[in-house]
Amino acid sequence: MLHLYVYRRAVRALTTSRRLRRAGAAVITLLGLTVAAALLTRGALAPDTARPLHYVGFFWLALLVYLATVLVLGEVVRLAVRFLRGRPSEDRRRFLSRVVAGTAAVTAVGTVAYGAVVARQPRVERREVLLDRLDPAFDGFTIAAVSDIHLGPLVDGADVAGFVAMINGTAPDVVAVVGDLVDGSVAELGGYAAPLADIAAPTYFVTGNHEYYSGVTQWVEFLPTLGIRVLRNEREEIRRGDAVLHLAGCDDRTAAASGVPGHGFDLDAALAGRDPAQPVVLLCHQPVMVDRAVRAGVDLQISGHTHGGQLWPLTQVALVDQPVLAGLVRVGPTWLYVTRGTGFWGPPVRVGSPPEITLLTLRSR
Repeated sequence: MLHLYVYRRAVRALTTSRRLRRAGAAVITLLGLTVAAALLTRGALAPDTARPLHYVGFFWLALLVYLATVLVLGEVVRLAVRFLRGRPSEDRRRFLSRVVAGTAAVTAVGTVAYGAVVARQPRVERREVLLDRLDPAFDGFTIAAVSDIHLGPLVDGADVAGFVAMINGTAPDVVAVVGDLVDGSVAELGGYAAPLADIAAPTYFVTGNHEYYSGVTQWVEFLPTLGIRVLRNEREEIRRGDAVLHLAGCDDRTAAASGVPGHGFDLDAALAGRDPAQPVVLLCHQPVMVDRAVRAGVDLQISGHTHGGQLWPLTQVALVDQPVLAGLVRVGPTWLYVTRGTGFWGPPVRVGSPPEITLLTLRSR
């Protein structure tokens, strides 16, 4: 529908030549098929083979979305002109169509070009979180939160090596990878993931929904070979003297419906046997699970999943399913931090949602 709308407003409305209209229709149809091919061949083609197709298809998808958005705003301009000046002449109508289409083209190209640069420049975000039950021995304890890398044709091993260098540069006490690490199997992407072995700090991982599209069982077995501890409805006790901090992790919200035996979100299992007077940090891919974290007495939940919207303002619809897009918020007695993520999904573009690696510093006072 978007392709048809853009054709009508950016090709058919601006030309009288049948030959030009046919050419425009052919180009838009070809680009639309490229998007479909990029989506349908995910996992069917080797990442290196799929890369050119994904660049063309997903860049066009981002352009299409912003073209259509500005063209829709142009409908408001048309209605205003008609209301104020009556029905325009054919020449005036065509002139207005050209102005709107030209504005849409310039805006879309500029926005996507800007977003493509931003998407490749993750930043380190630093936040302090005051936990009421944190023992002073853990004051200043740091967690580097990473999420939504989405290894695949457009995010490869060189990108991961860069992320690892940034993580190590923050010198965290632990690293938390909170899901959606991969978009493909271990056979396809294991080499891309290999630089994760160079993370200096103890590293923990929980599954995201995309792991369940990508052979989660193999990834759960593979990541420990890189020195990464996978937390599946379990917890790690971190000690400093007599003080204890619990780091818990749960399977993704979608795990139970994935059909993978033994997988499913189970916070009760993760916290079983914990002294309720001791603080717990929960790694959980989707922010929406914070309601369960509140009921379980979790002090801090670290999540990802939303990408902070990725393509503002279009993906604000994520708020229909999630309580917050990004940042640090308080939900009852529980802190929730939602990272915007480090990579991207689909278009290699981020608008209004720069990628991040977050260094969370825990404070007892």
